[in-house]
Amino acid sequence: MSLPHGIARLPEQPGLVAIRDPGERPHAGAGAAERLALLRAHLAALGRVVVAYSGGVDSSVLLAVAHEQLGASALGVIGVSDSYASRELELALAQAAHIGARVETVRTGELADPEFAANDTDRCYHCKTELYEQLARVAAREGGSVVLDGTIADDLADWRPGRRAAAERDIRSPLAELGFTKADVRTAAELLGLESAGKPASPCLASRIPYGTAITRESLTQVERAEAALHELGFNHLRVRHHGETARIEVPIADLTRVCAPGVREGVVAALKSLGFRWIAIDLEGLRSGNMNNSGTDATG
Repeated sequence: MSLPHGIARLPEQPGLVAIRDPGERPHAGAGAAERLALLRAHLAALGRVVVAYSGGVDSSVLLAVAHEQLGASALGVIGVSDSYASRELELALAQAAHIGARVETVRTGELADPEFAANDTDRCYHCKTELYEQLARVAAREGGSVVLDGTIADDLADWRPGRRAAAERDIRSPLAELGFTKADVRTAAELLGLESAGKPASPCLASRIPYGTAITRESLTQVERAEAALHELGFNHLRVRHHGETARIEVPIADLTRVCAPGVREGVVAALKSLGFRWIAIDLEGLRSGNMNNSGTDATG
């Protein structure tokens, strides 16, 4: 698959792409409105598309513009699995309804794949392989639609084995191809009036489990319910990392005092212990999206 100017494959990470120099990213000098216009033209030229849609801000912008330009010839598809929180599905469907776009769900069974469940560092490759196979079937049914994902320019410099699966299946990433950063995407979402403009990133639940620790339906359910409990206590940006009997909570530094406040702390402990965790820990470094990637033994997200 050909790559835009300023982007190169990383030889040590097959299938992954990275921008060699931030100044070389496509349309580096474009403002938000200009970049959004480029996206509109890019998608209009594709004719028919299937968008890998999760409800996050990246795929929401992609689906919104695809629907705007292509109408019924644009379809958003959500891959539903044990790794995808039910709260995220509800938000994604609500966002799609707000956009007015066609959307459907497909069931993905990556947990039945021993290579995914083993949770090695290429876990995301196996997950995305399953998803893209499902999307390819939908695209064929839709008359040969082009399959798109919401990868952005920022993602290309990170360790993302799922990019290898995308490259193998000719998945297009218009936001990355046009040089969209996360700041660009959030500005575009605001211009489009999307509710997800300020939505925190919410990677799949499997990313809360350290690499090398087998992923089970039970552990994913524990994480989902633990994070739901913290949402109910008023914490909107958080992770609950699963370390066996220990739940390690990450919240932004500004929320550390509040999570330990009298009344709140007891509620957090009670909620998570009721889910089967024996020890409840607060990470004093605060929330760092992707920090489990940096240790070499943990998982992205």
